[in-house]
Amino acid sequence: MTNRTGGCFCGAIRYELTAEPVFQVACHCRACQYASGGAPTLAMIVPRAALKVTKGTPRTYWAEADSGNKVGRSFCEACGSPVFSEPSASDIAVIKVGSLDDPSDFKVQADIWMKAAQPWHVAHEGAFQVEGNPG
Repeated sequence: MTNRTGGCFCGAIRYELTAEPVFQVACHCRACQYASGGAPTLAMIVPRAALKVTKGTPRTYWAEADSGNKVGRSFCEACGSPVFSEPSASDIAVIKVGSLDDPSDFKVQADIWMKAAQPWHVAHEGAFQVEGNPG
């Protein structure tokens, strides 16, 4: 496996991933809509241990997710770019696809939290739809 790298728009935050994604999603929950400016969040799910911040210190905003669990949404406080999230109740990291240096191989496997999707959100062809969290 080749390590993946990514970071924020201004370069103040950099990270490395040392594992392949275990799942790739488009999350349509309201919290993701707020964080993305309206669209679903496109994300690669990796084991939390596979994420290593190599430059800078992201700022993290902790809030209750639609699932009822706490989620830390990390972003660059200089440029505002979202880089990853970490649900407190699991051992995963949710990597924002837009923060990857090379997101070209990303493919949505599931559209999650479809019960919160806006009428103009379009499900991805070939992906399965889940009303809430997968699992």
